[in-house]
Amino acid sequence: MTHTPTKPAPPEGTGRPGTGAPEPEGRRRAWRETSDRVRGAATTEPGRLRIIGAALALLAVAFGGVTAWQITERSTAADNVLHHSGPLSSDAADIYRLLADADATVTGGFLVGGEEPQSVADRYRKDIDQASTLITQAAANSRGATDAAALTSLSTQLPYYTQLVATAQADNRQGFPLGGAYLRYANEQMRKDNGLLSAANTLYRAETARLNHDYARSRALPWAAWALGAVALAALVWAQRRHYLRTNRVFNRGMMAASGAAAVALVWLLTAHLVARGDLGDSYAHGAKSLQVLNNARIAVLQARGDENLTLVTRGSGDSYDASFAKGMNGLAGTDPKGVGGELAQALALADTNAGRTPVNAAVKSVQIWRQRHAAERASDNKGDYATAVAEVIGGKDAGGATVTQTTGQCFDRVDQDLEQAVHQEQTEFRSAADSGHGALSLLPFGAGLLAVLAAAGALLGIGRRLSEYR
Repeated sequence: MTHTPTKPAPPEGTGRPGTGAPEPEGRRRAWRETSDRVRGAATTEPGRLRIIGAALALLAVAFGGVTAWQITERSTAADNVLHHSGPLSSDAADIYRLLADADATVTGGFLVGGEEPQSVADRYRKDIDQASTLITQAAANSRGATDAAALTSLSTQLPYYTQLVATAQADNRQGFPLGGAYLRYANEQMRKDNGLLSAANTLYRAETARLNHDYARSRALPWAAWALGAVALAALVWAQRRHYLRTNRVFNRGMMAASGAAAVALVWLLTAHLVARGDLGDSYAHGAKSLQVLNNARIAVLQARGDENLTLVTRGSGDSYDASFAKGMNGLAGTDPKGVGGELAQALALADTNAGRTPVNAAVKSVQIWRQRHAAERASDNKGDYATAVAEVIGGKDAGGATVTQTTGQCFDRVDQDLEQAVHQEQTEFRSAADSGHGALSLLPFGAGLLAVLAAAGALLGIGRRLSEYR
């Protein structure tokens, strides 16, 4: 019987990984030869030069890529501060202010009795129209569930509020006492915990938080780019020192160009980001933060005016509104009627120019006069002289027939105008500083990428020059 000869089993460990099949001897030799060739090349000067050149080029490209990535992120955040979150935060504050002004205006109209003055009707209608427009614009740019919920609440409640006001005005024109009840109910819809002002405040807080987040992102330090830049430059200097020690040649044009490009990119990165960080910091401290304080002050002024009017509209049952007025004034200007504190003191501390401080100082003086006139008005009302109290709030003749020349309404108008001027000044400073910060970063991603490519090319050319000497 004939036996077919069998091949001996391959030695253990020579099979293909995962298959158990033997690995061809030729392939095993190829891998070994390649490995030996690489190890051999690394032990020769040309081989080392090739490895050094590849490493230098890789470091330069990595430096440029990480710099472009990190600075693009910060530039985008700075652009959001300037063109998105900043304006949206301002619009949200305007929605709150317009609603509060509409409420204060319509309550003031009730003190006249009968048909409200045309100026009151026009101002109320203008406030409502502008608030509606801003709500629509905010809905088109909303970027979160909190925004959507607040905007839905505003869109739903505003028509109901205006309907209540219309009913109250109609009853007031006919002399029906029920008009005051409808007005108080409308005011409750405006001020209650889940009312219009609450929804506007939620929207404002959400947009302000987004603005603060964009500021934090735009000013974050690019540690990875800085570290890679320092490593790349140090590696280039080391390579040139190595070249000098081995050849006694001081200059290698390619390596010098690579070092110069890396140094320029690193200095540009450091300078541009520090300048942008400083400008953005100024735009926040003396722009965005100052605007937040001024917006809070304007809102407090409007609420105080509404409380003052409602104290008289309710005819003897307005103690809660009078207490709210005192609380609002304390938050606005401090507890000392002749001093300055609260939001106005913060606004003065944040204003860094005379153009910013001047209108705030004027507002402080007007608030002090307003408090004095309000005290006189409350004294008249508490004595039962309602006609004089009303005249001291909205103007006209007192109980003795004399014309009141300085009213709390005039003080309110001056405070509101002064604060509006301060807001415009801070908005100008905010835009200027934020635009400067954004501009400092705008070209850096492209410049860093180009310089990194030049550094990599210079390193390869410099190493190539050395390699040519071995041929």
